Amino acid sequence: MLLLIDAGNTRIKWAAAATDGAPGRWLAQGAAAHGELAQVVPQWRSFCVMRALVSNVAGAAIAARIAEALAAAGVTPESIEWFRSTPSRAGVTNGYRQPAQLGCDRFASLIGARHRHPGRSLLVVTCGTATTIDALDASGRFDGGMILPGLGTMADSLALNTAQLPAVGEAALERVFANNTRDAIVSGCLHAQVGAIARAQAAMPDAHCLLSGGAAGHVAPHMSVPFERIDQLVLLGLGVAARPEAT
Repeated sequence: MLLLIDAGNTRIKWAAAATDGAPGRWLAQGAAAHGELAQVVPQWRSFCVMRALVSNVAGAAIAARIAEALAAAGVTPESIEWFRSTPSRAGVTNGYRQPAQLGCDRFASLIGARHRHPGRSLLVVTCGTATTIDALDASGRFDGGMILPGLGTMADSLALNTAQLPAVGEAALERVFANNTRDAIVSGCLHAQVGAIARAQAAMPDAHCLLSGGAAGHVAPHMSVPFERIDQLVLLGLGVAARPEAT
């Protein structure tokens, strides 16, 4: 069994697949908060994991927790690959000035996007703690991207309780210029997100926009450009990268 792990800043997402299965065809999947990782160990152990591929952007402490959880699930250190951004992999060329500095989750997302739409220019938008907007040309070359604070991070910076974020996503925003402080914050945060995406689309008008990430559902209703919603893009990219021919 192949175990794919996407450790983000707030949650750890995972998927289990047959070692010879098609990317995206999971036998099981789930998510856990950083502090709840031990709860998934029994499930991981039941899969008889032969190999694990881990994308971690949450730091060394979370990497250590993941390693402990994998060991408790019977996965040997030699069976674990800590996914890194490299100059090229799985049909994607990394155009960063220093390829290793590209976030490994972004690189995995680009690989997943390329797998979903081969031969097409793409804007890969991930809405999470940060919002990233990455440009992938039709040949599979990553040309660069944007990073801005995510929707919740923006709201939190203006003292809007992030526990109210679902209400932010559900807001109709009938007025661009709000007549009360809370709605003005909501309008500003949402329009900053969709405005950045629209600006990227204007710079790459032929690109197909893919929208992913934990806050994508809140941003999607306010998008001003055509897009395709796709979930678990990092896990999809890891699944593609795990194939023998992808290295």
